Amino acid sequence: MHRKGTVLWGANNIFYVSYDHTELACYIKGKILKGAEEEYNPLAVGDEVSFEEDGRGKGRILSRFPRQNRIARFNKKGKCAQTIAANIDQVLVVTSPEEPPFRPRFIDRVCVAAEIERIPVAICLNKIDLGVDSVIHKRLAVFSRIGYPILNLSVKTGEGLAELRQLLWDKRTVLLGQSGTGKTSILNALLPGKDRKVGPISEKYNRGTHTTVLAYMETSSEGWQLIDTPGVREFEPVGVLASELGWYFKDFLPFRERCQYPNCTHTLEPACGVNEAVEKAQIHPDRYESYLRLYFALKERERILYNE
Repeated sequence: MHRKGTVLWGANNIFYVSYDHTELACYIKGKILKGAEEEYNPLAVGDEVSFEEDGRGKGRILSRFPRQNRIARFNKKGKCAQTIAANIDQVLVVTSPEEPPFRPRFIDRVCVAAEIERIPVAICLNKIDLGVDSVIHKRLAVFSRIGYPILNLSVKTGEGLAELRQLLWDKRTVLLGQSGTGKTSILNALLPGKDRKVGPISEKYNRGTHTTVLAYMETSSEGWQLIDTPGVREFEPVGVLASELGWYFKDFLPFRERCQYPNCTHTLEPACGVNEAVEKAQIHPDRYESYLRLYFALKERERILYNE
């Protein structure tokens, strides 16, 4: 009998699937999932799958149902898309003022990936008990003006946890951030008793170690679901060409109509409305620099993949 379930986590071709308040270890029938041959990972946390029991205490995954959405990055080793989580309601980007340092350009890239899939994004500044520099406050204010909610949080003191629970209410949320920003600590604070392992910060590089090595979905008694993910140092969105990138920087959109050329890339073209907005401080210069770095990274990726 075919059943429908949700992938909670997986490794080495074994995926734990939730159905009818039960979890079952399943493997992909034939090891290759039809329709996912060119993806780095055929299944991700949150995927809905069809499976059948194999009579030996495990299940065989037969197919993956169409995704409502996904959050994915480009895997440079496999030269293809790597889906981090699927069928989600929102992305919560977790960052910190220190240990590891604040990286707004990482946030920019996650926002682009979410905009491609039309997934709402919120930004969580964790570890505020360490102190927050005014430069960070100003950069977060830019995200707030663009339309991304900001949550200030300290797992250590408990400040912001009530607001976080309200943000998560009745939603499936994926946590994304660098190693060491405190994603797993947030999960432990929200779900006492789980006590998932938390890693130290490297003194040499001031960055976290990869304690969480697999994405994993937890469900609270309040009904919300939270997907903890491994820390990411590099994030390059998929599903967008360099020439299309400007459409996914929301603060660029009001100024695009002032560009002389309809297909303006906002790089070297004359009479560019976005460039003029940067010069007039209507677009934050670091946002524009972030755009340029990602634009040329995508151009290079296209050159390598398509021999342009």
